Amino acid sequence: MRRIVLTYIFLSIIGILGAVAQTTPFNRMDPTTGRDQFGNQVDPNTLPDNLEDSTNTEIQSIPPKLYMWRLSETLGDRTIIPADTANLNFQNTNLVEGMYGHYNYLGNLGSPRLSRIFFERRDNEPTIFMEPFSSFFVRPDEVKFTNSNVPFTNLTYYKAGNKVNGEERFKSYFSVNANKRLAFGFNIDYLYGRGYYQNQSTSNFNAGIFASYIGNKYQMQAVYNNFIMKMNENGGIQDDRYITRPEDMAEGKKEYESTTIPVNLEQTANKNKDFYVYLTHRYRLGFTRETTTVEDAKTPGIAAANDSIPLPKDTIITEEFVPVTSFIHTIKVERARHKFSSAKETEGQYPNAYFDEVASRDSTTAFSVKNVFGLALLEGFNKYAKAGLTAYISHKFSRYELMDTLSRTRFDEQEIFVGGELAKRQGKTLHYNVNGEIGIMDKALGQFRVNADLDLNFRLWKDTVNFYARGYVSNTLPSFYMRHYHSNHYYWDNENMNKEFRTRVEGELNIDRWKTNLRAGVENIKNYTYFNQSAMPAQESGNIQVLSATLKQDFRLGILHLDNEVTWQKSSNETVLPLPQLSLYHNLYLLAKIAKKVLTVQLGADVRYFTKYNAPAYTPAIQQFHLQAADDQVEIGGYPIVNVYANLHLKRTRIFAMMYHVNAGMGKGNYFLVPHYPINPRLFKIGVSWNFYD
Repeated sequence: MRRIVLTYIFLSIIGILGAVAQTTPFNRMDPTTGRDQFGNQVDPNTLPDNLEDSTNTEIQSIPPKLYMWRLSETLGDRTIIPADTANLNFQNTNLVEGMYGHYNYLGNLGSPRLSRIFFERRDNEPTIFMEPFSSFFVRPDEVKFTNSNVPFTNLTYYKAGNKVNGEERFKSYFSVNANKRLAFGFNIDYLYGRGYYQNQSTSNFNAGIFASYIGNKYQMQAVYNNFIMKMNENGGIQDDRYITRPEDMAEGKKEYESTTIPVNLEQTANKNKDFYVYLTHRYRLGFTRETTTVEDAKTPGIAAANDSIPLPKDTIITEEFVPVTSFIHTIKVERARHKFSSAKETEGQYPNAYFDEVASRDSTTAFSVKNVFGLALLEGFNKYAKAGLTAYISHKFSRYELMDTLSRTRFDEQEIFVGGELAKRQGKTLHYNVNGEIGIMDKALGQFRVNADLDLNFRLWKDTVNFYARGYVSNTLPSFYMRHYHSNHYYWDNENMNKEFRTRVEGELNIDRWKTNLRAGVENIKNYTYFNQSAMPAQESGNIQVLSATLKQDFRLGILHLDNEVTWQKSSNETVLPLPQLSLYHNLYLLAKIAKKVLTVQLGADVRYFTKYNAPAYTPAIQQFHLQAADDQVEIGGYPIVNVYANLHLKRTRIFAMMYHVNAGMGKGNYFLVPHYPINPRLFKIGVSWNFYD
């Protein structure tokens, strides 16, 4: 561990020393709304002045300023996001269950997880084996690009427990601008969870580099990420009563040490390796126009409205580039490998053995290349261009290798889609985006997707009210590994699976001054694809409806704060798609600035709770969540998980100390988030994060 820490620090120092003085473009923010030109909520302390016009902006001040953005994966459109410098609730940033406890997981750091909130679940890209690791795996549209006037470095370290069964995580992020347009950096993320239960350790590693060039005509963003995720599998504990009723077990103990509880598997492990190279770039055609600014003693900075008006002597004339058309190209190359090994298998643990009854050595590889070519007519180049219009065509080649009796079986698939997008991102009041694509050849034939987003921002008395509407319609084929998979214990070829037809409508209302956020939506699914009680892919031919509503309401009385989130959801078919009806999160804390207001202190406790339901079980041999077996139905939930914490923010440093699961051993000890996989017992956690701007 010490070598890894020193390596991180050394790489960051090399990057900092190698940085040169630079001048950086910035993005404008409307001071009345606190939003950028795309309507995104942003942090004023980290905002630039202009995102596009990098040639006319000179930074004269020394204080560091930076902004971050993410990309849409298909077309590479940028969306400004707040810089990752927030200090509130820093103690929750490393929890596998998420900031608000929405996820079920196996208990250890870095283990597979599944959201209980149905509307938060994502598709299975790139493979079904990577999706359960969403707490660690970063997709291209989740990569954070940075532009700053000084080199930016973040080092973060989390630790819990001891060297025998504790957990640690190191994260390093570095970005530097070579000039006004070109920026590059790297990120490193390593976690090691030894595990508080036998045969449960995890070891995940990610290293990546990224670069961006934002010029007037040519723009480029590229990223390379490599992931290695290793996980020992214990199959869960042998008897839940070691947790729920320890007094019933041998020797009449009131409580068992977690490391002594018998588990179902040993010498069993999963390993996932994934790397991708993603590049999006575009060339923009347009024209230059003169802008004049009149510097007057009384009214400085007033732009001249008519060229026929005589200009005062102190008029400043500048040129700006106005883009009209963009030629877009995006490429993504990815390879994902999955391995499952078991040297010692318990008789009856799995129903079938197709290759070897004594041991398993399963493996599969997925390789894909996707190209997207687009042509865009850009928004705002004249007063009639109220929205941008983009047309594109995409081609994806995928190759999969599966085990077979004599040799490996290869599957090749190709998909060709044509699509378009209509988007309005400029302005203060209304923004919208409608994009859709339809398959025209090979496996894509008959598939389509249409997504729509809208946000309306208006004043209500002295408040700013934000209304969002989202929806989609899709008709898509289940992912490859839901149709084909060959392994020692699970083997299927489902050539005749039907396309999954989904429709969703969702609305959201946000009132900042009242600290109120309300979301509600409904989704209908036909041919819902899932893992059944035998952990095999299946489809529900009928329609399933899911209703969901979430209310976030925060209260404040002086330095006393109470943040609340309540989610209600209902599935029309609880047998096939079980969901808890209520999920709650409450956070009570004191928040104050002390020591001449340079030290921010947050002291409090939070609780996560959801109602009982037959939560999905987990099978190590395919590393997936599935419906519980008919002869092993277990309800989980109805148990609060309480954490007590202290969170400090001093200038560029964030520190927290937390007692996780402080209520362990109190009341009914039903602390399972996945059947037969208890979460960690009471555990002390600490974390520190440093930001460096030099």
